[in-house]
Amino acid sequence: MNQVQKRKYLIQELLNEHSEYRSIKIPIVDSEQNRMLRTLMNIRLPKDISESFIRVQDAYLQEVNRDKGIVTLEDMEEIQPDFYLWKGDITRLKVGAIVNAANSGMRGCFQPCHNCIDNCIHTYAGIQLRNYCDDLMNQQGYEEPTGQAKITPAFNLPCDYILHTVGPIVQGKLSVEHEKQLESCYKSCLEMAEKNGISSIAFCCISTGVFMFPNFRAAEIAIQTVKKYKEQTNSKMKVVFNVFKDEDEKIYEQLLR
Repeated sequence: MNQVQKRKYLIQELLNEHSEYRSIKIPIVDSEQNRMLRTLMNIRLPKDISESFIRVQDAYLQEVNRDKGIVTLEDMEEIQPDFYLWKGDITRLKVGAIVNAANSGMRGCFQPCHNCIDNCIHTYAGIQLRNYCDDLMNQQGYEEPTGQAKITPAFNLPCDYILHTVGPIVQGKLSVEHEKQLESCYKSCLEMAEKNGISSIAFCCISTGVFMFPNFRAAEIAIQTVKKYKEQTNSKMKVVFNVFKDEDEKIYEQLLR
């Protein structure tokens, strides 16, 4: 099967899971097919699926991810020893682990085609990621506390692992507790990465955006926490600060240079 045939197969299989969706026609235009597939993946609840679906999905997503362009540390500027800054889609990074700013349910974003990092990571990793996270959370038996970290395989992404952490939600004035929780997110991810032999990690801007943590202070805490951890542990881990907005790129440029 070529990519179009794979995409249509995946859409039809996901439509067939819902009796009320089976009469829906697959669009002709590629962009509309892409949106339909992503929507169906985003809203799908954790549950088993056939090996044939997984096989086709994996082949499809791996080609999609290759076509987006895979980025390695060698493609980035090392601003300080072991510190890199890169602007773009974190799902393109071929590093030891990327960090996902998760919600406390830890099963990904269910909002169709939402542009949050949680949605993007789950979309391009594949539906196995939601199932894997669901197993972790069912074993845990309660929602993920703020400031901790969990590790999962990356499935179809070019990185090796995904580290999931729930950042603080700032409603009203920024507090010392918010700052301590954000610091804990970074430290927990670094400790989890070290524990699993990961030599390079890419951090997103945890808790900024819809979680409303002030961007500049969030960047200060991120850099300070990573530097402190590396000094205290003598860690040789390579650290990428991944940004998506011009505003955050300027902030990290200012703080790192």
